[in-house]
Amino acid sequence: MADTSQHISGVAERYASSLFELALEEGAVPAVTADLDRFQAMLDDSDDLKRFVSSPVFSAEEQVGAVQALATKAGFGNYVTNFLKVVAGNRRLFALPGMIKAFRIIAAQHRGEVSAEITSAHALTPAQEDELKAALKGVTGKDVAIAVTVDPSILGGLIVKVGSRQIDTSLRTKLSTLKLALKEVG
Repeated sequence: MADTSQHISGVAERYASSLFELALEEGAVPAVTADLDRFQAMLDDSDDLKRFVSSPVFSAEEQVGAVQALATKAGFGNYVTNFLKVVAGNRRLFALPGMIKAFRIIAAQHRGEVSAEITSAHALTPAQEDELKAALKGVTGKDVAIAVTVDPSILGGLIVKVGSRQIDTSLRTKLSTLKLALKEVG
């Protein structure tokens, strides 16, 4: 089993580890990673899908049917389609974002990379992502796989999480710090 030093829930890690080991045996890790990334993008773009995944009101049968239809329409491969059906059948769809995160971490570690989570106020260009990877490689000494999340509420800058370390250069945090400093003065 892969060592995941980053914080992941036990359920998410178990499911992700099982999927990774199966994909590794079959040589399908890149295809599974691509499908999971596409599913995560669908989740990020759809409030309805987020509500469906996190809602306990749907029966297991309804969830399995819905993820089957979604996977078919999206053209996911058999591994991810079957994985989604198992997760839905076991009433664990709420943990799916954690499972995807855990899979990414396990896959990155298998490739000898460090996994980093980046939060940005706006989407990064490929050139910015490459520059960020190079900077992080200089700090960590390893290749870095990044997962970028866009959160306009940070206003500007970046929040970078690598392992247990976090670097927060967001404008929101800087403004909060300034606000606290001004309160202490006055």
